[in-house]
Amino acid sequence: MGHSAYDPATKGRQPWNAGRKLGAKRALKPQQVWAIRFWLDRERRVRDRAMFDLAIDSKLRGCDIVKLKIGDLVSGGRVRTRAIVTQRKTGRPV
Repeated sequence: MGHSAYDPATKGRQPWNAGRKLGAKRALKPQQVWAIRFWLDRERRVRDRAMFDLAIDSKLRGCDIVKLKIGDLVSGGRVRTRAIVTQRKTGRPV
């Protein structure tokens, strides 16, 4: 929804995205991934390191990672291997 050029309330007001980069962000470089892993290890943030590794290995988005439950990662007492995480709606591996 746009604004009218004749509306006095919008005169002199900049658009919300003026000067910001738009579009998808660049992927992390391998050096950046290892730097993050090193920092998480050094800070002893085991949970965050596990979530980061899962996100990188499975290529899931951050919003999908935080919605995961233990049952999505463990099946019948066995941990699912690497990037095989089941989607809730379809039941297909991601």
